Amino acid sequence: MLIFGMVMDDGPIHLNDVKNHAFDLDESLIQRIAHRDMAAFDELYYKTEKILYSYILSFVKQHEDTLDLLQETYVKLMNSSHLYQPMGKPMAWLFTISKNLAISHLRSKKNYVDVDVIDLENDISYSYVDNNTDNEVLRIALNILSEEERTIVLLSAISGLKHREIANNLDLKLSTVLSKYHRAIKKMREHIRKEGLM
Repeated sequence: MLIFGMVMDDGPIHLNDVKNHAFDLDESLIQRIAHRDMAAFDELYYKTEKILYSYILSFVKQHEDTLDLLQETYVKLMNSSHLYQPMGKPMAWLFTISKNLAISHLRSKKNYVDVDVIDLENDISYSYVDNNTDNEVLRIALNILSEEERTIVLLSAISGLKHREIANNLDLKLSTVLSKYHRAIKKMREHIRKEGLM
């Protein structure tokens, strides 16, 4: 989905957007990875790469750091898959791993200062963003939205997760996800119009 189109579409979210989720991650993949099944790892990577990229980016706000942490997440998954306890939410477990790594990364930066637009101009290309207009809207999202709003918007826009999937995987109520999503889109739309960017 194009981020710009999502932000600038003044229409309401339709019920089709909150259908039962189509994303399904089989817990047996993690158990197979624990037994060093590389086909299972490849399948899990293919299904989760965009989602985890979006999620990590919502914390660290920089493409290169996100790619490094994405790689660390998969290494940690390989090394700790034998500890996984089936609970019915394997994606939540992956989110926990990646969030912990992102927080550790941010804490390890001695003089961590929140990224601003000037810093992001040096990193204009995001892996899963289609064009320069979307890159600009992504920079706006990273700068003006709260952490939770960024997470919800990026999981929806870049990963294509449905709102119900986001709610399930983040252990939030669907109504909370929808209200935060709408608030975030409205904030971005107002910022774009106020600044005369589009």
